[in-house]
Amino acid sequence: MSHELLLGKTVLYKDQYDPKLLHPVPRALNRAHLPLTTLPFTGVDIWNGYELSWLNGKGKPVVALGEFTVPFNSPNLIESKSFKLYLNSFNGTRFNEWSDVQQKMQQDLSAAAGADVRVELKPASEAVMRPQWPGDGLCLDELDIACTDYALQPDLLALDQARAGKPIRETLHSQLLKSNCPVTGQPDWATVVVRYHGAAIDHASLLRYIVSFRNHAEFHEHCIERMFCDIWQRCQPQALTVFARYTRRGGLDINPYRSSDETTYDNRRAARQ
Repeated sequence: MSHELLLGKTVLYKDQYDPKLLHPVPRALNRAHLPLTTLPFTGVDIWNGYELSWLNGKGKPVVALGEFTVPFNSPNLIESKSFKLYLNSFNGTRFNEWSDVQQKMQQDLSAAAGADVRVELKPASEAVMRPQWPGDGLCLDELDIACTDYALQPDLLALDQARAGKPIRETLHSQLLKSNCPVTGQPDWATVVVRYHGAAIDHASLLRYIVSFRNHAEFHEHCIERMFCDIWQRCQPQALTVFARYTRRGGLDINPYRSSDETTYDNRRAARQ
C-alpha cells in the first residue's frame, strides 16, 4: 500500500476539483498488529482544515474552515497528504453555494473512507473565536523521571500499588507524545489525554510509556489505538478513553478519539494547534 501513497513524493498541485486525489488506507493493515483481536473501543477521527478555499459564482475567492469527522469503524482512513492535495484542488474551482462544496466533500470523503463522513464548513473569521483547550486533568510532564526507552515499550505500564484498593476516576495528560510518520519518517507531535475508571495507574510508568513512542513509526490514528489497547490489556480499567490533539501539518490537524464508553467528543483547539 505504501508505494501508492503520495507522502514523501514531489507532486504537482492541482487547483481544479479532483476527487481522484484521495488515497484511502485500510485500517485493517495496522489493526492486525494490535495486541487485542477484538477492539474494545468506539470513537472518531476529527480533522480540522485551516487552508480551505474555492471561488464563488463570480470568481471571488472564499476562505473557510473545515471540520471532518471520520468514524472509527470506517474500513479506511484517508492518507493525509492526499487529503491536503484534494482540498487544494478546490482552489480554482467555482461553486455557487457553500452547500455545494460541503456536499461534494462529504460525498468524496465518505466514498474514500467507506463510511459516512460528517463535513462542517465555517467562515474563516470564526478561527479567532474558537476556544482553546487547556488540557484535561493532571499534567504528567513535571514528573522528575529518568527516560531510557524511545522504542515502544508496553511493558512500562504498571498499576500504582500505593493507591491499590477502591477503583478511582482520573484524567491525565501529557504534551510529550511524539511519533514518526511511517512513510516519510517526519515527526508527529501531540498532546495526549488518558481518562479512566479502575485501578490506579502509576503516573511515572504511564509517562515513560508515552515517551517510548518517540521513535515509533505509525499513523496518528494507529498510535492512539495502540495506546488504548496497551492500557486496556495491561491495566484492565473498567472504562477508558484515550485521545490526542496532533499539531497541524499542511493546514490539517488530526485528532483521534478512542473510548470504551464515551460518545461525545470535544473539538477545542490545543495551544500548539
